[in-house]
Amino acid sequence: MTSPDSSARPTGNRWLILVAAILLQLALGAVYAWSVFSKALKEPQAFGWSAAQAAVPFTVCIGMIFVGSYVGGLIQDRKGPRLVALVGGVIYSVGVILASFAQTKDSLWLLVLGYGVLGGFGLGMGYIVPIAMLQKWFPDKPGLITGLAVGGFGFGAVITAPLGQALIDNDPSVPTKAFLPLGIGYLVAVLIGGSFFRNPPAGYRPPGAPLPAADEPAAPAADATTPPVAVTTDYTTAQALRTPQWYLLTAILTLSVVAGISFIGVAASSMTDVAGMSAAGAATLVGVLGLFNGGGRIFWGWISDKIGKMPAFMGILGIQGVCLLILPHASNAVLFAILAAAIYTCYGGGFGTMPSTAGRFFGVTNAGAIYGLMLIAWSIGGVIGPTVITKIIGAEKAYTAGFTVVGIIALAGILLTLVTKPHRKVEVAEKV
Repeated sequence: MTSPDSSARPTGNRWLILVAAILLQLALGAVYAWSVFSKALKEPQAFGWSAAQAAVPFTVCIGMIFVGSYVGGLIQDRKGPRLVALVGGVIYSVGVILASFAQTKDSLWLLVLGYGVLGGFGLGMGYIVPIAMLQKWFPDKPGLITGLAVGGFGFGAVITAPLGQALIDNDPSVPTKAFLPLGIGYLVAVLIGGSFFRNPPAGYRPPGAPLPAADEPAAPAADATTPPVAVTTDYTTAQALRTPQWYLLTAILTLSVVAGISFIGVAASSMTDVAGMSAAGAATLVGVLGLFNGGGRIFWGWISDKIGKMPAFMGILGIQGVCLLILPHASNAVLFAILAAAIYTCYGGGFGTMPSTAGRFFGVTNAGAIYGLMLIAWSIGGVIGPTVITKIIGAEKAYTAGFTVVGIIALAGILLTLVTKPHRKVEVAEKV
């Protein structure tokens, strides 16, 4: 029996499918350039929105990702990756295009509907697809490959931040006009990338790949009175949700998201207010930092295969926490950029590491739905983080208080990594 969008023999080069996945993620990852648009929307010559108003579309977008990822994950596990990727990508692109028609100060609702609701939902649908699909194509290197896939998402801001700023500069009084050409570009990218998606046949393993290492302890040996037992790693969604590990992993990802996205949401403004950069310089740095967001997903995904998943998350949370505590005191632009790069690297690392962690804990058969549900962490963190830090910073620009609170939250998350261990799933077989 084969899986959806597959054939009895693997069709297509798995590395080509990886490239297609990265192309799709590049378009979706443009969301991380939001601080460039947020800053433009707050300018007096544009809409003159408050920081809270300018944060709403981004917050709604991140909040909707979980809904899209869960729906997409369920459909993908049944119908295959290509359909979900194409539908999600189109919804995302249409949402961004719709956002371009929010051209007055009173049209915040339209920006929220297009960029926030539609954009976030489509983004979630598209984002979950490569993560679940590629773990099936690359069972021999799950951390590295999912890191590469979501690395493309992090790199999306590298392209969009400077391009978006250039488009805004064409008409700074209506910065939302920039979304029209961007949305069209995203549509082309997702249609090309998603058209290559397919699952491998059930049980596919690339030639020469070693058998996966067992994560659970061996099952007790059977005796004359005990029926044989088998330790399995593939959980259904319902089974995964009945384990404490699913909630611990989700909590770890939530705290990592809170730490990183709090900074990302105010990155451009903090660069000018704390480090004294120009608007153009801040936009350029936001784009450059996308390299670290993407690179962190690849690096931490790879290193987690070497040092272990929980040690990796200890590093991810610890580095973010320390950097956030130091950041508001970094008036030197170079030091600020270094600290910001470390935060982006670790923030991206959480998304690069968690997919393979979930796959190792729960198996990859139902990875779409299980990890799709786990992405509620992205939505919770994406709502809490920007809301809290924007409220604390406020009109007084209290960056020290804001970054200190978030930094402490990240450091506290290390405690969760110390108590999170794989769960052994035992299925009792019939007596022979």
